[in-house]
Amino acid sequence: MIIINNSRYLKYKSFKFRCGLGKAGIGEKKVEGDNITPKGVYKIIKILFRKDRLKKIKSNFKLFKIKKNMGWCDDPKSKNYNKLILLPSKLGHEKLYRKDNIYDLILVLNYNSNPTIKNKGSAIFIHVKKGDFKDTKGCISLRKSDLVKIVSLINKDTKVIIN
Repeated sequence: MIIINNSRYLKYKSFKFRCGLGKAGIGEKKVEGDNITPKGVYKIIKILFRKDRLKKIKSNFKLFKIKKNMGWCDDPKSKNYNKLILLPSKLGHEKLYRKDNIYDLILVLNYNSNPTIKNKGSAIFIHVKKGDFKDTKGCISLRKSDLVKIVSLINKDTKVIIN
């Protein structure tokens, strides 16, 4: 069980890592772009990584390589809302293959995924921090080394509790 709360620490077993949260903190997510990290219990449904930046990574998950043509749809009008998409695309999206390192390793949470509710929010990830733990748009961010450590320890049954 991974536990995250407004103390801005992520806890897993005996480990405790500093983390970043959405600019509006943890709460009930109401709409796409509200900068809230959504309160709830989640599963990690996919782990994506940049093979060119992370050579050796241990995991109990099947890992998916991030390619230059990958994005995540954040366009509420699309049937692909809150899903992995191929680029180029006319849909609103986030590029997953970026110049900065925040998406070098991504744990995709099952937030708003089954069913997907239009405009309720998309792309709730655990990813690499930007700068000195800058606020996110709703994701959880960690040091890259801490995220690599967590990925080596967790399994498909690990729950993520945000409260």
